[in-house]
Amino acid sequence: MSYADILFKKNCEDILNNGFSDELLDVRPTWPDGQKAHTVKKFCIVNRYDLSEEFPVITLRQTFLKAAVDELLWIWQKKSNNVGDLKTRIWDAWADERGSIGKAYGYQLGVKHQYKEGEFDQVDRVLFDLKHNPQSRRIMTNIYNHQDLHEMELYPCAYSMTFNVSGNTLNAILNQRSQDMLTANNWNVCQYAVLVHMMAQVNGLKVGELVHVIADAHIYDRHIPIVEQILSKTPYDAPTFRMDETIKDFYKFTTDSFWFEDYKFHTLDTKIPVAI
Repeated sequence: MSYADILFKKNCEDILNNGFSDELLDVRPTWPDGQKAHTVKKFCIVNRYDLSEEFPVITLRQTFLKAAVDELLWIWQKKSNNVGDLKTRIWDAWADERGSIGKAYGYQLGVKHQYKEGEFDQVDRVLFDLKHNPQSRRIMTNIYNHQDLHEMELYPCAYSMTFNVSGNTLNAILNQRSQDMLTANNWNVCQYAVLVHMMAQVNGLKVGELVHVIADAHIYDRHIPIVEQILSKTPYDAPTFRMDETIKDFYKFTTDSFWFEDYKFHTLDTKIPVAI
């Protein structure tokens, strides 16, 4: 059984059995038919994944690694805010007529800031510190820029990464203000596990822990039967994660640089509705 499956089941069961329902409250998200999209939620879930032991992909349902990495590279490598730079259509609902999501996600990572050592954007500053000052306790990114929130089509959900090196091991904390457990939980976990692998490899480090902090972990009302169906399945063992070990430049990775061997997973017989 994948350890990611264990945590996913534990989290979802806790939300369903002990969570708070907002069904009587006025909420922002809606379903495509215009009905309010209510949730059951838990406050502050913290999960720890040891990337040196196992890649944290669930088998209870499929997580599409290449599509997840495509979005990750769109944000962290291309530093783009235009959906035309994505191979998937997952951001189309938040894009304007030009394909822009405003000053969100990749845009924030690409803005240059002045440091004592010169100008860097947030990604290049992380790369610089991991190479030249790995013992720093200041290696972090934050894309929740209050000054620009009014120009974002969607406020960032996964908004902050903190990197920390212990000896020759790279650890990281992902902070997330809000998470749709069914559609986004393992998607984000896999993305940022890949990011830690990328950062470690190009800086000659080993991967350690990824700690995922979720402030508002929720399951939408129309997702509950699907989650219950998923939880009834018997998980498989985790697959083997592979990446192109010849790449030493962060900006040379592509979606084809990562793959699974022996990934067995359960399929869903229901289309998942998406709240907006």
